[in-house]
Amino acid sequence: MALLAPRAGHARVVGLTGSPGVGKSTSTSALVAAYRRRGMRVGVLAVDPSSPFSGGALLGDRVRMQEHATDDGVFIRSMASRGHLGGLSWATPQALRVLSAAGCDVVLVETVGVGQAEVEIASLADTTLVLLAPGMGDGIQAAKAGILEVADVFVVNKADREGSDSVVRDLRYMLSLGDRRTDDGWRVPIVKTVASRGEGAAEVVDEIERHGAWLASSGRLEQRRIKRAADEVEAIALTSLRVDLRNGALDDLAARVVAGDLDPYAAADELVASLDT
Repeated sequence: MALLAPRAGHARVVGLTGSPGVGKSTSTSALVAAYRRRGMRVGVLAVDPSSPFSGGALLGDRVRMQEHATDDGVFIRSMASRGHLGGLSWATPQALRVLSAAGCDVVLVETVGVGQAEVEIASLADTTLVLLAPGMGDGIQAAKAGILEVADVFVVNKADREGSDSVVRDLRYMLSLGDRRTDDGWRVPIVKTVASRGEGAAEVVDEIERHGAWLASSGRLEQRRIKRAADEVEAIALTSLRVDLRNGALDDLAARVVAGDLDPYAAADELVASLDT
């Protein structure tokens, strides 16, 4: 990491998330093709729920991305979340740094899905795409899942299906109720795609580029990346601290709490005080 640090941080990080079945892998493949047509090197990190058999994805690769398997300008890596909350793998930030240092112009991070607790991708990516599809109840579930606050760009995939216009209409209505970023000058666009045929991928890339330009001109790109680095440093520090906490003193304090000799707050104070010494 020390050797990579000076060379990393140049790639644009684009996150893709959405409910299972909306076509994230197919959309990712379409975006890879669109970026390659523009001559850009692309990295893909596909984060799956942990599997004790495959290590995260079938044979560590993506069936729907096989068309890019022989392209030297594309690197695809599947990673297991290993139970890490937030829909991302613990190693994802480090993998992003590696791909950026390796010369990728853009890195696409596909997450396991979005929900109330799985919005970590928003803090990791420069631009976050939220994918929806007709016939999956997404129009109703959008506000519940909190995705209005996560999305920088909405992508309504499978737009050739009946009901896609309703999804777009529902999203526009919910956006009209108020999006905090509208005051900052960014209005979240809605793009319709048919990823299986590659339709709309170029328009999505255009919106990603437009959002990137807005981030750079407004100074928010630097803010996002500083916050991302701060979160990563904090996570590493807390992990190290957690290891230190798992010592004999913790077990003794826990036993006293169970016995009623000590309350949890006082036990926590003692534990922190023991680290200071």
